[in-house]
Amino acid sequence: MTANTLPGHPHFEHRGSELFAEQVRLSDLAREHGTPLFVYSKASMLAALAAYQRGFAGRKARICYAMKANSSLGVLQVFAQAGCGFDIVSGGELERVLAAGGAGKDIIFSGVGKTRAEMRRALAVGVGCFNVESEAELEVLSEVAAAAGKVAPVSVRVNPDVDPKTHPYISTGLKGNKFGVAHDRTVATYQRAASLPGLKVVGIDCHIGSQITDEAPYLEAMDRIVDLVQAIEAVGIPIHHIDFGGGLGISYNGDQPPAADDLWRKLFARLDARGFGDRQFMIEPGRSLVGNAGACVTEVLYLKPGEGKNFCIVDAAMNDLPRPAMYQAFHAIVPANPRAEAPQTYDVVGPVCESGDWIGRDRVLAVKQGDLLAVMSAGAYSMSMASNYNTRGRAAEVLVDGGKAFLIRERETAADQMRAERLVS
Repeated sequence: MTANTLPGHPHFEHRGSELFAEQVRLSDLAREHGTPLFVYSKASMLAALAAYQRGFAGRKARICYAMKANSSLGVLQVFAQAGCGFDIVSGGELERVLAAGGAGKDIIFSGVGKTRAEMRRALAVGVGCFNVESEAELEVLSEVAAAAGKVAPVSVRVNPDVDPKTHPYISTGLKGNKFGVAHDRTVATYQRAASLPGLKVVGIDCHIGSQITDEAPYLEAMDRIVDLVQAIEAVGIPIHHIDFGGGLGISYNGDQPPAADDLWRKLFARLDARGFGDRQFMIEPGRSLVGNAGACVTEVLYLKPGEGKNFCIVDAAMNDLPRPAMYQAFHAIVPANPRAEAPQTYDVVGPVCESGDWIGRDRVLAVKQGDLLAVMSAGAYSMSMASNYNTRGRAAEVLVDGGKAFLIRERETAADQMRAERLVS
């Protein structure tokens, strides 16, 4: 039987007329669990993690999974068992880490709008570090920590004003972005942090954006952060760890991001040259660990020919796969059971009552009603951003490990959605 691995997805391949995730047929999973259905490859996640681990070999470094990319408990469990920490941005994400077997000390708490309640809960479970994003947040966190009789470990997220050359919605390190403390306010902010009774300065943080496919912005940001560490330590404030965030991209449509191990070898060479290679480092990859580990399996409901467009209407929609509607993003779409017939060009669209509900434009497909399609690179920012628009239940999720498949999320019902609602009596 001929096997054809999908480009950029080494653990998804066509074997004859079937698309497999590792050793499991996607058509079998769709038959058992229905569609739309998210399928994740554990081997793909661990292979992506291994590239970072190779890049950090011999270094003092900690990988903290940026769970906003995919916060499903079964996915978090994979990274917890692999020894990762976690980067969170909300109190809800904190609770998910704990439910998946993570510990407070393994958590970095990022985000520009932490509430007092979230701070108190994070302090109670002993989070490893707060990445503070404004001077006002320093004051509030010190007050909350002192009132609880605790000292909060902090690093300040610095905005280095580096262009990551990515989509503007996911660019986070420029002057006009809401994230971090301005580069020219950094030393003064650290002096204030060091003076506050409820805080202990432990590090410095930087994150410039997401889906970055060029190494140059990382090198530029690294130089700026090292300059700042030197300036901060020159005023008597030691920096125990340097956190370079995440943001490394994946291949959606022939993109060529640097491999994680190659990128970090270059970054460490730069750090060694500046005398900083022996520091403690933290990073928070998200998309690059899970993005190409996932596919969304969807059924073709109808084929609708038209004068200007042919439409392939599927049962997955913008509430399941928000990236095309939100970012005009590209996801490869491949048949789960390829046909030999002549293909046609379709816009692949969902059932949601919006013209923006499209999954792919101008896709060449040989399909018939009832066929299954796999929307690839759906492991990141799909389920974590999914909604109930049009009272659509969120899809089921399956984690594949070799020849075994585990249901890690049941399909959501209308009753599930209405459980917390009340009629007016």
